[in-house]
Amino acid sequence: MKIVMAKPGLDGHDRGAKVIARSLRDGGHEVVYTGLRRTPEEISRIVMDEDANALGLSTLSGAHDVLVPRICELLRETGMGNVMVFLGGIIPDRDHENMFSSGVRAIFGPGSRTDEILSFLDEANSRVESGAPIGVGDEDGWRWN
Repeated sequence: MKIVMAKPGLDGHDRGAKVIARSLRDGGHEVVYTGLRRTPEEISRIVMDEDANALGLSTLSGAHDVLVPRICELLRETGMGNVMVFLGGIIPDRDHENMFSSGVRAIFGPGSRTDEILSFLDEANSRVESGAPIGVGDEDGWRWN
């Protein structure tokens, strides 16, 4: 998979995103890291420009409830509803359902192991190969838990 890793909003902590990006590369994926403080519009444009299959978002700022749905909406609006979105960071349990309904397919909180994320990507890839939809625009709502 080609994966874009992004840090939306004003969150300036990117150590976790960099660790995940390296682990995904070591796991055989092509990864593009966008750097810090990207707007939803910048992120969707980078996903399009890179022709990515997946988008990993990392947020610790508490702005996920606004930024993540906007990013998913932009992906759908720009014809990239087939892109799979997964999320990491500090996402309170009460916000999980909203993230999933926005189109997020997995949420990885603090303490998640990199092998869990790689297993998620393997499962997602298997679903794609079998013809099952996994993108933000797909209605089946598949999620990894």
